[in-house]
Amino acid sequence: MSTASRERPRLQSAIALVSALSLGAGGLALGFALLVLTVVGIGLVTGAELSGFAFLVLSLVFVQGIGCGGVALSYYKLRPVVAPRVRDALNIGGDGAAFRIPVAVPSLRQVGIVLAGYAGAMVWVMVSGVVLTVIQNVRGESIQTGNNAAAELGQTNPELLLLLIPASVLLIGPGEELLFRGVVQGRIRERFGRVPGIAIASLFFAALHILALVGGSLLGNLVVVSILFGTATVFGVAYEFADNIVVPSLIHGLYNATLFTILYVSLTLGEELQQGQALLGLAG
Repeated sequence: MSTASRERPRLQSAIALVSALSLGAGGLALGFALLVLTVVGIGLVTGAELSGFAFLVLSLVFVQGIGCGGVALSYYKLRPVVAPRVRDALNIGGDGAAFRIPVAVPSLRQVGIVLAGYAGAMVWVMVSGVVLTVIQNVRGESIQTGNNAAAELGQTNPELLLLLIPASVLLIGPGEELLFRGVVQGRIRERFGRVPGIAIASLFFAALHILALVGGSLLGNLVVVSILFGTATVFGVAYEFADNIVVPSLIHGLYNATLFTILYVSLTLGEELQQGQALLGLAG
């Protein structure tokens, strides 16, 4: 059978899309499952309830560390072995090109992309907050947006935000970017091109975050997802320009760390953020 007759482009496109989205959702699902099993197991063995600090540490380790980072690295390592077998089993062609997640110490140009991406993400989220406030004033009623689960925990225990601030740069940003930009966006780009890769991965990333929102109305949470889509697009564009996963990881981490810092300062000073309550769901 000729190579052309074995290409089956529609099947290859479907496999690329399903595998990319399954890896993204599967990484988070694995992390949450391990977290729940560990928390329940500790409760059954010790009979004690975990402190907020212990729960947060476990969630960072299992969700961002093992779930996101672990699944991404496993895919990167196993793909050269698994992909040819899948192609043979489904009788489809493919060039078997190596899958890349480029990692390097940022160059001066890439540092510039980090700074530009961080500024872009922060401007986007702040402008979005202003627009949301204006819409609420015009409507004459507030739009109830959900809070990010970590931010919600930080509201009742502000000292936990002091852990989330460095963890954003050291674990949350790298773990989530390895999975969603390195694997999900990279896999979609491989088949469909750069623009679809950025758009689909960003939409998927934002949509999955609705599961991490606490409270809020349907409309409010859709607003949060739409704003997160914008910040995720910034991460995706930066990754394509830099060709280095460290760049969106730093942008993502600094973005989250800034939001958590704003929340911590607001809580410790006992002041109400003008836009803060509407933005608490926007840590990615």
